[in-house]
Amino acid sequence: MTYEWQPTADYLEHSNVARLMRRLDVKTADDLRAVSVEDIGRFWEAVVDDLTIPFHTPYTQVLDLSGGIEWPEWFAGGGLNAAEACLSSWAAEDPDARAVVHENEDGAVTTLTFAQLDDAVARLRAALRELGVGKGDAVAVYLPMIAEAVVATYAVAGLGAILVPLFSGFSPSAIAARLRDAGAVAVVTADGTHRRGRPLSMLQQLRTAREQCPTVRSTVVVHNLPEPLELTEGEVGWARLLETAPDPMVEPTAASDVLLLAYTSGTTGKPKGAVHTHAGFLLKTASELAYAFEVTRGRTLSWITDMGWIMGPLTVFGTHSNGGTLLLYEGSPDVPDTTRLWDLVEKHGISTLGLSPTLTRTLRAASTARPDRDLSTLRVIGSTGEPWDPESYEWLARDLLDERVPVINFSGGTEVGGSFLCPYPVESIRSCSLGGPALGMDVDVVDDHGESMRGGIGELVCRQPWPSMTRGVWKDPDRYHEAYWSTFPGMWRHGDFAKADEDGWYILGRSDDVMNVAGKRVAPAEIESVVATDPDVAESAVVGVPDPQKGEAIWVFYVARRAATSSEDDIAQRVRASVAAEVGKPFAPSRIIRVEQLPKTRSAKILRRAIRAAVLDSDPGDLSGAENPGAVDQIRQQVHRER
Repeated sequence: MTYEWQPTADYLEHSNVARLMRRLDVKTADDLRAVSVEDIGRFWEAVVDDLTIPFHTPYTQVLDLSGGIEWPEWFAGGGLNAAEACLSSWAAEDPDARAVVHENEDGAVTTLTFAQLDDAVARLRAALRELGVGKGDAVAVYLPMIAEAVVATYAVAGLGAILVPLFSGFSPSAIAARLRDAGAVAVVTADGTHRRGRPLSMLQQLRTAREQCPTVRSTVVVHNLPEPLELTEGEVGWARLLETAPDPMVEPTAASDVLLLAYTSGTTGKPKGAVHTHAGFLLKTASELAYAFEVTRGRTLSWITDMGWIMGPLTVFGTHSNGGTLLLYEGSPDVPDTTRLWDLVEKHGISTLGLSPTLTRTLRAASTARPDRDLSTLRVIGSTGEPWDPESYEWLARDLLDERVPVINFSGGTEVGGSFLCPYPVESIRSCSLGGPALGMDVDVVDDHGESMRGGIGELVCRQPWPSMTRGVWKDPDRYHEAYWSTFPGMWRHGDFAKADEDGWYILGRSDDVMNVAGKRVAPAEIESVVATDPDVAESAVVGVPDPQKGEAIWVFYVARRAATSSEDDIAQRVRASVAAEVGKPFAPSRIIRVEQLPKTRSAKILRRAIRAAVLDSDPGDLSGAENPGAVDQIRQQVHRER
């Protein structure tokens, strides 16, 4: 790893995080991190002031820990509605500024100003009230990345109802499981969406799911396909609802009222509903996008994600709380080809672009040539969800963007409501590094005894609470305690293995992904970063397979580049030799298998545990969030045919 971002005078003087540093009288990002956890109540109050977060009722205490560290009360006595905080002031101050821009695969563009967004939200809020939706009711949003998803999000929040965002590619059983758990009374959906040029039905999926969900009384349908489906009993068209007179009343919710249930997509067991509050989620997302990703008025953010993943709501609330523009792209980011992302940057003047390492590897494998597009508006590249390999990271940061744009690679989770680890554009950032603890996050790496460690692989923990920390698992407090607080009493254990040293902080994968080879821990990312250096490998996934001698043996699955000329045996020999030389002979892969595709989520995260399950011929768990679930069966058949 040779590349290192160095901040320019512009970032050091004019960035949002530099402004916060001056407010708190610190000189470096590490000093800011230290100050942010010395007195977390004081720090988060400073963020409220710096970002002018509007409480309609002043709070009496920033943080109340009388219920224990597991159950903090943030902004006690205060009142804040996240929808109002994101819309009202901007609609009044700058009504004609762009709030939402949507583009689909065909290139059609829809734009809503803050005034138009505020009006549409008020109309839908009124219509939902007439349908009987009120404070505390759960309302699911099962929509693709279209402007209506943002309208629905704010309308639900403005009622004081509970938002339940669902992944647009879920199967009926996955939808039903979440609707039942949340007790949803209404769903906002679309008749369908387009992906890779093909129409995909959503309403039919929901109709099948509703047969198992007696609590759902109403379905609101956005007509998003050229030939809309005929509506049935209990369904009402979006356009008709928006003819309702706007209702200016926003429910005056308490800071601690539930804003949304963000469901994890676990591989085993039923999904967990992470509980996020109006003030906590808004404050964390606003601070993330302001200080790490440079979002502010006049700038545009686009993140390749889905409303059903935490990054969907995070980008909605985080962008608009800072007065920025949110660009939604509906479809596959490599349609019609791998220049699509760069077309979006040039066309819409994107300043912050979020993409995954896997998507970057896809772009790099397709062409190493610099796209003939104007990318000068880019100010930050964002990334989350999985570890980077140095080759792809450096291709993006150095070769494609000429070292002028920082890669803000941050890591957290659905239950975190944002990041645990995050670099900032005012500091040096080593290739693939997560920088250090995110602001206000008292994060550490500990050994099996809960003792702080550096230089080795340990568990990622957090020693103090933060505003967007989930208020539990919905309807299951015991599961919440068992999942996060039972391993190290008094410390949140996140389930990630990490390493912190003089070069930075690195997430090495989920604890159950990390392999134990002859008593030594090794993360998939460490092996995959070496495999990625082979000129004929486009992407790879590494899993551990039980072995009687080593405990676990390393298996590599890879997809070859289109222009690959080497035989499978030659590639295997090179990969095995490279891993032995770079990581160590004990970690040389036992099997190296070429496959046609790797199973991924729609946000392009590789499903390693599903691959391992295919090798072991066991249940891969919940694949409802997979883009290509058939890849798991293909790998299963190939592995067992070759044995």
